[in-house]
Amino acid sequence: MKNLLFNSDQASFSQDRRNFLKVTAAVSGGLLLEMSIPGLSMAEASWQANAFLRIDQDATVTVIIKHLEMGQGTYTGLATLVAEELDANWEQIRVEAAPANAKLYKNLFWGTQGTGGSTAIANAFQQMRKAGATARQMLMAAAAEQWQVDSIEISNGRISHPASGRSAGFGEFAAAAAKQPLPLDVELKDPKEFRLIGKEGLVRKDNIDKTQGTAIYTQDIFLPNMLTALVAHPPRFGAKLKSYNADTAIKMPGVKHIVQIPTGVAVVATDFWSAKTARDALKIEWDESEAFKLSSDAIMAQYKKMAAQPGAIAAQKGNLSKGRQAAKQTLSASFEFPYLAHAAMEPMNCVVDLHTDACDLYYGVQMNTGDQMAVAKALNMKPEQVRLHMLYAGGSFGRRANPKS
Repeated sequence: MKNLLFNSDQASFSQDRRNFLKVTAAVSGGLLLEMSIPGLSMAEASWQANAFLRIDQDATVTVIIKHLEMGQGTYTGLATLVAEELDANWEQIRVEAAPANAKLYKNLFWGTQGTGGSTAIANAFQQMRKAGATARQMLMAAAAEQWQVDSIEISNGRISHPASGRSAGFGEFAAAAAKQPLPLDVELKDPKEFRLIGKEGLVRKDNIDKTQGTAIYTQDIFLPNMLTALVAHPPRFGAKLKSYNADTAIKMPGVKHIVQIPTGVAVVATDFWSAKTARDALKIEWDESEAFKLSSDAIMAQYKKMAAQPGAIAAQKGNLSKGRQAAKQTLSASFEFPYLAHAAMEPMNCVVDLHTDACDLYYGVQMNTGDQMAVAKALNMKPEQVRLHMLYAGGSFGRRANPKS
């Protein structure tokens, strides 16, 4: 689990300058890259401090992923972009989740950090490719300098000089590459040269974790003296709590607290089952005067009525009326789809470790910036005091992007 969690206490930040890319030798002697990172000083930081790419001495290439992996393949897709331009061997690529930091890891389409709208690959396509290409160029420069040769090549994770027969892995030149001058510009591959992007046969980077049962989800996080809270939510959207009786529930084994919250009643207990059975024992009366009560049939009837009305014209070409009159045959069909709930396999959940001066949260984070701001406001903390540890998510479909989820 340690490999999945970010220790922000080890990071050091400075706002004295703005750089498109910075390079530093990590504490392990590896190569560390940050792309599009304004004002980040890495002199005293460890490798965990918000880098998109790390190359360790054992030639492992670690790509820091700013987008949530909820089953859609983000970890594999973004890592592929780096591996392609770096000319790395796919087997040496590892991935880690980025911490919440919009200045470093924002969605370039939004300006805040988050995952959604099928934007993960689109917004980071050039960004991650440049990270890989820059590392590749600096590794080549380091090798050329040490070997005192020209015409260095990189292929499938190996640095080589064909004329002399020399070759080495990335790790052997990682520290030296970090000392190379920063390239002002890098040339990206022509799509015709791609050997990874868009190709079949790549093993997903989350496959092994998920098939072997080693993937870390929120349910896998256990902290000392941790309590579990379950909420009794209203049965209808828009309903509000009118009253509740917890006389029986509060006396049940393991129950510590029963608290009214804006969205219902929360039961806090020593474990899940104690919290669930106590929640089931609550006697709750809901105010449904302003609740949404339309049935699925009523909603569909509304949709059909709306469909019968003239719609907005997005584009117009030709004459539809004349076309219908001239047609020898016309066809019509109706297609109905029910309301589809964004019900992911994994329930909405989160582990909170609250300290006097900071708060750590562990869960599948979809809207990093929004969640960080909301938690900071609720706890009267600064956003940087709220540390989000992004784990795998068992689906979302936008559900985790809802601030009320």
